[in-house]
Amino acid sequence: MKLSELKFNQIATVKAVHGEELSLKLFEMGLLPGEEVELENIAPFGDPIAIRVGEYKMCLRLSDANCIDINVK
Repeated sequence: MKLSELKFNQIATVKAVHGEELSLKLFEMGLLPGEEVELENIAPFGDPIAIRVGEYKMCLRLSDANCIDINVK
């Protein structure tokens, strides 16, 4: 499943991030494989989304969220 498909308040674990440049950027921000994420907000037109990663929120474009594989708990 992709992060862009996550529903409100669902908790998932990051499985993989595709794209070398994107993965490096997200890894530096703390979005690593094995981290728990939760969808907290969606912008009025559906893009971007806000997710909780650990103790902070991160906003992502849907195109970037579509490059992140997750396992839903």
